[in-house]
Amino acid sequence: MSDASSPAPGWYPDPRASGGLRWWDGLRWTEHVALAPASAPAPSPYGRSPYAPAQRRPLPAETPVYTVWIWLVAVLPLASSLLLFLLHPQPLFEASSFGPSSNIVIRDPFALLGGPMYFVVVGIGWLLTAAGIVFSWLDFRELTRRGVERPFHWAWSFLGIVYPIGRSIIVRGVAGGRGLAPLWVAVAVYIASFAIAVTWSILLVAQILGTATQNVPLGT
Repeated sequence: MSDASSPAPGWYPDPRASGGLRWWDGLRWTEHVALAPASAPAPSPYGRSPYAPAQRRPLPAETPVYTVWIWLVAVLPLASSLLLFLLHPQPLFEASSFGPSSNIVIRDPFALLGGPMYFVVVGIGWLLTAAGIVFSWLDFRELTRRGVERPFHWAWSFLGIVYPIGRSIIVRGVAGGRGLAPLWVAVAVYIASFAIAVTWSILLVAQILGTATQNVPLGT
């Protein structure tokens, strides 16, 4: 029987300073331990809401924070932009003469878009976009498996560069400053893709003007 002066059996703060609870059977401490229940957060002097999400658990230093999937997500936009160079607009204008007058006619409504190759490029572009979403999901799943709590959600990949940026910020917060490399790669790829698009647009305009100069008669 337990001593009347002894505490009743139950869970008490662990006297071994584990930070959890240990079972007291009425006579002695047992080997059964449990986590202490979460207490209500104290009000912050900076106005933090007590209902704010809990902090994520830090990752061990040896946990890798990069996956092959995040690198693919970061560089895929560059591949999409390079597809523009598969488009070679065909001559858009030609001159036709009927009697004493000359007319300017459009040879092919799709000539400016590059002809049939345009639809091939669009199809490949959609496939690359879908691949980026799948790769983001695989990266999200792998981060979860490695112990990252509440990783940046893969659904943000529908907005392109948003996923690698958000993912990098969250990983950096739990990995002691590691994990920002995909962010910088994604930003560099975005800038390079913009430069490629501008270059292609300039070349396209130059080609259109050159075609018009060669085919449109200057007088009757």
